[in-house]
Amino acid sequence: MPYELLIRDDFSAAHHLREYKGKCEQLHGHNWHVELRLAGSDLDAAGMLLDFGDVKHLLGEVLGQLDHVYLNDVPPFDTINPSSENLARVIAERMAERLPEAVRVVSVTTWESDRCGATYRPSAAESGS
Repeated sequence: MPYELLIRDDFSAAHHLREYKGKCEQLHGHNWHVELRLAGSDLDAAGMLLDFGDVKHLLGEVLGQLDHVYLNDVPPFDTINPSSENLARVIAERMAERLPEAVRVVSVTTWESDRCGATYRPSAAESGS
């Protein structure tokens, strides 16, 4: 797919990691930064894959469900660890549900600090290509 879009946004949330031995097993919070990369082959009549404003709105809907909450209480994180890796996957899946069929999620990176992040890349089967 020759065209890619990159959108960045952020949210704040608290969590703790289950089955983890260390500081992160305790309740703590992050100002998460999220990078969403989308791809597609066809541009619209205006010469765009998708309007950035539309993508920002969709990502805002997804992140709004995670913003200023205790992640461990929010499905699916009430049963799986709200790790950076799992957050990236869940955000990718929720975005994929909202996108036009011709556009796919290439990757989602969740940064829990300026120096630490995790990237999830859906397989071709997951992303619909």
